[in-house]
Amino acid sequence: MFEQAFKSIDDALRKEAGCTTELDYTEQSSWILFLKYLNDLEVERETRAELEGKPYRFIIDDEHRWSRWAAPKKADGSLDRDNALTGDDLIAYVNDQLFPYLRGFKQRASSPQTIEYKIGQIFGEIKPKFNSGYNLRDVLEFTDELRFGSVVEKHEMSDLYEVKIKRMGNAGRNGGEYYTPRPLIRAMIQVVKPRIGETVYDGAVGSAGFLCEGFEYLSRQAKSTADLDTLQKRTFSGVEKKSLAYVIGIMNMILHGIEAPDIVHDNTLGRSFSDIQPRDQKDVILANPPFGGSERREIQQNFPIRTSETAYLFLQHFMKMLKPGGRAAVVIKNTFLSNGDAAALRKELISTCNLHTVLDCPQGTFQGAGVKTVVLFFDKGAPTRETWYYQLDPGRSLGKTTALTDADFEEFVRLQATRHVFEKSWIVKVGDIHPVSFDMSVKNPNREETVAYRDPKDIIEEMIALDAESAEILQTIRGML
Repeated sequence: MFEQAFKSIDDALRKEAGCTTELDYTEQSSWILFLKYLNDLEVERETRAELEGKPYRFIIDDEHRWSRWAAPKKADGSLDRDNALTGDDLIAYVNDQLFPYLRGFKQRASSPQTIEYKIGQIFGEIKPKFNSGYNLRDVLEFTDELRFGSVVEKHEMSDLYEVKIKRMGNAGRNGGEYYTPRPLIRAMIQVVKPRIGETVYDGAVGSAGFLCEGFEYLSRQAKSTADLDTLQKRTFSGVEKKSLAYVIGIMNMILHGIEAPDIVHDNTLGRSFSDIQPRDQKDVILANPPFGGSERREIQQNFPIRTSETAYLFLQHFMKMLKPGGRAAVVIKNTFLSNGDAAALRKELISTCNLHTVLDCPQGTFQGAGVKTVVLFFDKGAPTRETWYYQLDPGRSLGKTTALTDADFEEFVRLQATRHVFEKSWIVKVGDIHPVSFDMSVKNPNREETVAYRDPKDIIEEMIALDAESAEILQTIRGML
């Protein structure tokens, strides 16, 4: 049901002149899916309240409820087309009434830690892009077919939404910043092993994959309503700079069952480094900060080790945000381990944290990114004495149809616990690291190093994506002239 409905929604969006990219499709279908999900959630709560003999007050008022404007029904449950807005009337209602009403929740909410406040944040960041009320009517009707009543239905829908985010991530460079392969995230979580009662933080939220997967992992540990309340209100937090990623991340968390995500729309790196106090620090940090970017000089000067590389600034931020005894897993370009500009940062990392594991990811882990990455696993408090390296080798070239799976990480997760040494893993002692360069690059002593060439198909796909991105930028510029 969900898969066919999602396909129909995407087909309708492709006919819409106001939506031209995969990012647009995800953005516009997201706010509609969110409102339908919220409607079903409220109906479920109302039914539960009635059974308990309690009153229920709807979050969305009657005038703006899904059943009034998006899918009014006849007595037999069929769509009441006589009262269903369409065409220009529907566009005018959405632009001039619905969105202003939803944006107003931010001012009307009693606290930032409420779903009402999050509604206001979401619709304060997003803009409706439909030009045709007839296309929008089609999308609404396809969306109305979806049901979110059972746990199974909610899980299926959140899985398919993840697929949609993945497609957005693979559509181009900017979208790719929002998506980290979920099998990699799950492996990182299995190594770090967060526990209920600990705080989990991601300062580069993107589509919130780390926080959503962390919630799934910890939910299986929950044994009481108090545990569930802790997961909902006192466990997960994060920051995201980009508007679209921020909106997608919040909605993804809500669709995964986190009702009022503690996500802030801000530049993580803009926060004063010296202002981070023990009360701000977290037990667990899971993140894939953007690499290849750069920050303004005044932001660089905020950090003890100044650098123009965004990922290196994020790493310093994570080291400061981690509680003593806390655990972190951070994705970063593999050049961090050898780059001369990062020598001081490597020294600081192994001096103040136990960098116990480095996971070397294969080429193609991040589709379209064209870079090799590693995952740094470290605990804060004691210096590093030795680091266990593992080279992930799935035995195949990675691409859209041959992406990494959970099975590819099973050996790594199993052997990491014992730090087993064999042909794909080895240990480097701190005393063997060069005292000036602090070079910690991946050099497997058990294998003869070979040059890894990229698959021509991956190169062509990246060129096509870059061409499309350039064309979109030019189109935007022309529209401004």
